[in-house]
Amino acid sequence: MRHLFLVLLGWPLLGWAQAPIQLADVCPAGFETSAENTCKLHTRYDQYDSLYERGVGGLQTALPAHREGFSPQQIDLGRHLFFDPVLSGDQTQSCASCHHPKLGFADGLKRSIGANGAENQRAAPSLWNMAFLTRFFWDARSGSLEEQMTGPLFSPVEMAASPELLLERLNASAEYRRLFAEAYPKQDVVTLDQLYLSLAAFQTSLISLNSPYDRYAHGSPDALNAQELEGFNVYRSFVARCSECHTPPLFTNQQIAVIGVPEPDGRPFDPGAQVPFDNPDWRGGFKVPSLRNVAQTAPYMHSGSFTTLRDAAEFYTKGRGHALPEEEKGRVQLHWHIWEPKLAEHELDRLVDFMRALTDESFTPAIPAQVPSGLAPVGRVPPALQARIASTTHNKNEPTGE
Repeated sequence: MRHLFLVLLGWPLLGWAQAPIQLADVCPAGFETSAENTCKLHTRYDQYDSLYERGVGGLQTALPAHREGFSPQQIDLGRHLFFDPVLSGDQTQSCASCHHPKLGFADGLKRSIGANGAENQRAAPSLWNMAFLTRFFWDARSGSLEEQMTGPLFSPVEMAASPELLLERLNASAEYRRLFAEAYPKQDVVTLDQLYLSLAAFQTSLISLNSPYDRYAHGSPDALNAQELEGFNVYRSFVARCSECHTPPLFTNQQIAVIGVPEPDGRPFDPGAQVPFDNPDWRGGFKVPSLRNVAQTAPYMHSGSFTTLRDAAEFYTKGRGHALPEEEKGRVQLHWHIWEPKLAEHELDRLVDFMRALTDESFTPAIPAQVPSGLAPVGRVPPALQARIASTTHNKNEPTGE
């Protein structure tokens, strides 16, 4: 029983030896493995030459430039690191604890829970299509994935590790030294740069570009049903103006927008991008998130203020600045797209139908059966996923009446 208890906690059994992990030698789905052993992304958007940066995104608009060129081994090493609790200070949580593939690479919480149960300031954003993004975090304070990941790894309220601790652990692991040597054959020891690059490589492989919307955009008229198509027409109308910020085909323009989202639970107003950019015009401003797989990532906004997509859509039609605290109404400069479209109830419903048609998880990577540390993959499972698993188990055990 003691051994079983240790396994459930995520700790390896004393004396237990796992089989050696073999890194992938071919690229993930959607990528071509080149003769130089690098991964090149191919999508149907490659055939378009219209510029994403000039306009509000038509059906056949090219995607923005993206990051690629990693080897299959670097991507797969990053996958194992992503799901390994060894990267957290107390070895109980991994990157996947807040960015779980079964929750749209988010965690289903208003605000993520980090080390020792500490609550983070903001919700965990989804990681889909990170290869196309140029700024990271809700407040856009980081300009690269490598810079971004030092935040959660070393934050005392997130994973609470330190550079020294991670270097010591990874270099003390014969399994990790072997895998890093395979991914980076010209270096003898594990370095922080290799760690960051591997995690970046994995995250840039998370591609979602084959939703019903995409199939419609590429010429399949029946890919969207009547309700979804009506919602798309509302979405790109000059009345709703959703597409001016959530610009197809990436469904974000990657800009900072001040929209006046409320803070839940009596929390103080979040100044957002004002702080890292020292820009008072961006007080309360946050990066426009992509709507890809948005149906999988409730609750919504940086603060998790809205439980459902319907609630989030309704926010935009309730009036300019309606949710701002009184003391902020003279300080916050709302984005000029935030106005009063006065959408009807059925139009909001159709918007939700369309946003659900942006779902594509066909390239979701597999959670490793084992990770190099010998700990249980993922570590602490997000509460939202625990509840979903419990609900599924309960339903399966209910009498069927047959």
